[in-house]
Amino acid sequence: METTFPVKNAKCSTCTIKLVTIAYKRATWFRLVREPLKLGLRTLAWFYRINPDEYLVRTPACYGCLRFYKIALKDKSAVFRVLNNWINPLFDTILERIVTPEELQQTKDYARRATSGEVSPKEAEQWLTYRRKP
Repeated sequence: METTFPVKNAKCSTCTIKLVTIAYKRATWFRLVREPLKLGLRTLAWFYRINPDEYLVRTPACYGCLRFYKIALKDKSAVFRVLNNWINPLFDTILERIVTPEELQQTKDYARRATSGEVSPKEAEQWLTYRRKP
């Protein structure tokens, strides 16, 4: 028996995958900050039976992004909303100290274009292959 569910449009304002990729390469300690938060997010998503496949993702590289768990948890969990309101500003502050303002703007532009289907598979692959400039 096949399970069907309504497909929701994925909306993203910043490419978290890219930001995290940059942060992991520049500040190895950043994993100690993010990985416990990621585990908590996935645990809450499991508890609330969040299915990220419900979201229409137009860029294959976006599959598996935690953004979809976060969006759904904001709708379903008061506990998550309280935690997110407390933790997210701190997390953003840390990220903004690691990435440049230009990189942050690039991630915002990319996210907008990716969610509207304007990114080619080749561009997505290049985008997620990060090489730090010397």
